Amino acid sequence: MARLMKEWTIDAFGPQNLKLTERPIPQAGPGEVLVRTTAFSLNFRDKLVLENGMGMPLVFPFVPGSDMAGVVEAVGSDVTRFQAGDRVISVFDPSWIDGQKPGTARQPTSFALGGLNPGVASEYVTFPQDWFVHAPKSLDDGEASTLPCAGVTAWYALVEKGRPKAGDRVVVQGTGGVALFGLQIAKAHGAEVIVTSASRDKLDRALELGADHGIDRLSEDWVERVLEITGDHGADHILELAGGANLGRSLHAVAVQGRISVIGVLEGAEISAPAPLVLLKSPVIQGIGVGHRRALEDLVAAVDQTGLKPVVDARYRFADFREALAHLDRGAFGKVVVAV
Repeated sequence: MARLMKEWTIDAFGPQNLKLTERPIPQAGPGEVLVRTTAFSLNFRDKLVLENGMGMPLVFPFVPGSDMAGVVEAVGSDVTRFQAGDRVISVFDPSWIDGQKPGTARQPTSFALGGLNPGVASEYVTFPQDWFVHAPKSLDDGEASTLPCAGVTAWYALVEKGRPKAGDRVVVQGTGGVALFGLQIAKAHGAEVIVTSASRDKLDRALELGADHGIDRLSEDWVERVLEITGDHGADHILELAGGANLGRSLHAVAVQGRISVIGVLEGAEISAPAPLVLLKSPVIQGIGVGHRRALEDLVAAVDQTGLKPVVDARYRFADFREALAHLDRGAFGKVVVAV
């Protein structure tokens, strides 16, 4: 008799449609690995995909989630990257190995897990070997599961594209997963880090984590404070995590020929900014669609070398996946993890 596993699925859009289901554990075919999931972490994207699919033609029943850690239980023929017993983490978009991002001008796309590819909210997954990398040795499975999306997004924006220098002024908006990875990565490169938040408590925690300055955006004009802190130089790099009209505010705060990495859509998917500032300041404004597998491998190496520890706000049991999503919706300080 085939062994059974449990996984979370939806048959229609809406987190209220989440249910715990059973099916046989899939076998590893040629070039594939069977991985026992030990933890997965949540992203804001998971919430959006569950709510409306983010415009993707999802196949139901649909398994959500993109970021997991686990242990290889079996390998199919022709597998060379892993062997049974290896600790691994998933690659967010397994179609993007390195270099140029796949897609065309007419059809830019992402083949991320928990979207156009299967999700990971399951006790076991069987995926091609190229969909995994070795987990960092210095992190536990819950911490390791936070790297594929949030960790790589911050790393790709700051290191792969931004190439930070000691003394750079970096503004991080908010205290979610990407933001706190950004704070830690920027500090590891010698940057002066300014964090903005609507929560005084979270700002205090960010300062304890190493931020140089905290700005309460509800009681202060964060742009003016950034200019004051930097002596009117402005921010060399801003992790723009709000979206919407906030991009215009970021343009006021960025340095001449600075950089704005557009990452989040919390305030709306339609972004806007004043054209005169774009022309006068000539900043680099770059969208960051997470990053490739090689960037994840670089991040894993850096984590083991530097001792960087992802900030995990809470850990939930597999049976409590709905409660974990509710925590994400309330606003986490760092990451929310589900242990399997």
